[in-house]
Amino acid sequence: MTNKRGQPINGWINLNKPLHVTSAGAVNKVKWLLKPQKIGHAGTLDPLATGVLPLALGEGTKCVNLLMDAKKTYEFAVTFGERRATEDAEGEVIATSDHRPDAASIIAILPRFTGDISQLPPIYSALKVDGKRAYDLARAGEAVVLEPRPVTVHALEFLGLTGEVAEFRAIVSKGTYIRSLGRDIAQALGSEGYISRLHRAAVGPFTDTDAISLDFLEESVHNAGQSGGERPWLTPLTRALDDIPALTLEREQLHQLRHGQRVTLTTPMPDAPLIAVLHTGELQGLARVEGNQVISVRLLNL
Repeated sequence: MTNKRGQPINGWINLNKPLHVTSAGAVNKVKWLLKPQKIGHAGTLDPLATGVLPLALGEGTKCVNLLMDAKKTYEFAVTFGERRATEDAEGEVIATSDHRPDAASIIAILPRFTGDISQLPPIYSALKVDGKRAYDLARAGEAVVLEPRPVTVHALEFLGLTGEVAEFRAIVSKGTYIRSLGRDIAQALGSEGYISRLHRAAVGPFTDTDAISLDFLEESVHNAGQSGGERPWLTPLTRALDDIPALTLEREQLHQLRHGQRVTLTTPMPDAPLIAVLHTGELQGLARVEGNQVISVRLLNL
């Protein structure tokens, strides 16, 4: 039943964002379909990108930061011969090159872009310069000066070369721009290049193998009708916490935690900056462990 504040839905939607839809547009469509009390998303995808866009509903919004910091896997194509202003297919051509690298050259250069690297973000990015978005300044014709910043490319794989288009897969840290990675690879090979295809295959534990489409969500909601029915599109809150330790507390211990008290463990546990707190198998919130004591970080209102 929907109240004035919306439907009390708690969990995640592992959405496969389609091409030519903004992340905000996808969120608005889900808001219109479900009318949740709260909704958020983990990691923006450009309109020309497809793939995993985890949507947090209700108390799930309290865990969004976990996914923002998670590793992300991308599959992308670099088209050699042109550099575009936006570093993707949308922008105007600003430089050209007649050089086309071969597969052996591409494979040989991958180690330079693997590990901890320094990367200059694209000027058409959401980064702020003097309080304004870089892409707004760039679109207004103003000069945009960004500083290189450290990112980590955990893995970079060459998938193949067809004509002037090379395909790659990368697992990267938060803050990595694939458009910059494609540009830099092309220039290191003595050419120019831009991202002509970008697909996010995974965000932390969420992968595209079980991501759902907006059409599937709309059809499921329509078929469920007023009764609500089953929710095959809803993923449990705990899905986002697969990569951190979990600790089950008894009722009295959970009561202590909810009243701001520390819980002393009878069974020793190593210090941990973040753990998932469970009770009767259900997620209750996030905490940290210091000196064998559990300290609340953020608890859920379920």
